[in-house]
Amino acid sequence: MMKKLYYSIGEVSDLTGVEAHVLRYWETIFDDLSPKKNRSGNRNYSDSDLTLIFTLKELIHEKKYSTAGAKKFLEEKAARSSSVQTSAALPADVRRDLEEIRSFLSTLSEKI
Repeated sequence: MMKKLYYSIGEVSDLTGVEAHVLRYWETIFDDLSPKKNRSGNRNYSDSDLTLIFTLKELIHEKKYSTAGAKKFLEEKAARSSSVQTSAALPADVRRDLEEIRSFLSTLSEKI
């Protein structure tokens, strides 16, 4: 079976088990969920949209997060991810210095 580039809202609803009206509602809350629309105004969901929808379904339906809680969770996850990318971009000597500072602070906090 060939993988599709885009999926209709009906297909996404069938694939994810999330009703179409819920998908439209989530679009108003989660900025990262913004499927492209064709000339007719129909939504075209990408694979990354599907991944996000499955994550939202897990957070909201299974783990019982509120939509605000799910949004905060995703924002914090994105911040952690960008923080990791930023530290990986630092020169080795700077990373080493930061690790030494972290170790020093950790030892200091244990003594307090």
